[in-house]
Amino acid sequence: MEVNLRRIMHINLHPYTALVCGSTQGIGRATAHAFAEAGARVILAARNREKLESVLSTLPRPQQQAHGILVADFSEPESVRAAITALVSDSDNRVHILVNNTGGPAAGKIAEAKEEQFLATFNQHLICNHILVKALLPGMRESGYGRIINIISTSVKVPLPNLGVSNTIRGAVASWAKTLANELGQYGITVNNVLPGATKTERLAGIITANASKAAQTEAQIESKMLEEIPLRRFAEPTEIAAAAAFLASPLAAYINGINLPVDGGRTPSL
Repeated sequence: MEVNLRRIMHINLHPYTALVCGSTQGIGRATAHAFAEAGARVILAARNREKLESVLSTLPRPQQQAHGILVADFSEPESVRAAITALVSDSDNRVHILVNNTGGPAAGKIAEAKEEQFLATFNQHLICNHILVKALLPGMRESGYGRIINIISTSVKVPLPNLGVSNTIRGAVASWAKTLANELGQYGITVNNVLPGATKTERLAGIITANASKAAQTEAQIESKMLEEIPLRRFAEPTEIAAAAAFLASPLAAYINGINLPVDGGRTPSL
């Protein structure tokens, strides 16, 4: 497949429809905006209808398309199954791009983790991801276009301290995605993982506060120490993670499949 050089000057996601999970805040919200700005019809997914409708009202509509919402609680896989089944029952809701993005579990050492924490996180991340993929695959195959993008963590390359449950489940999601990429490539469907580094989100703020409390240090001291570990000496903006996702979702990335893409300012100490 030859690349049309005239099209690589900008990312164009028209006329595709994208389902973006966890899209009421942080990286998910930034990704939804980036996709809409690139011309996609966006369906926002999260559990809070009021917040979804608030974000929905801010999305640009360059092609005058009607964006939508999907209300589902990702801590309850059956809630996700019911919501996505209802969505795809309407032929107008064929989804070409899926962004799996769910908030991570609480920090803590793996030796101190309770068994139910692993099960809850496994359901929230891998099982819900799988439910969505299975529901959307028929439409992707029929259209000949599919992009599955998982927003996970650099911990799939190097486990992060004090994130025992997260490290374990993120690794499972990465292996699931790679296996899926091997199976679905023949249909023109790609599966890739975006690995954000420390990003200016509510979760990062919470981690800094918690670490400061445990270490009896100020939040500024904790933040300074974190920044020293990043070659670029700054945290990522959510829009920078969204830009990577938008590229992978576009026709420009048609031959990129089954990869882990760190967007971390160079923090990960491995290739």
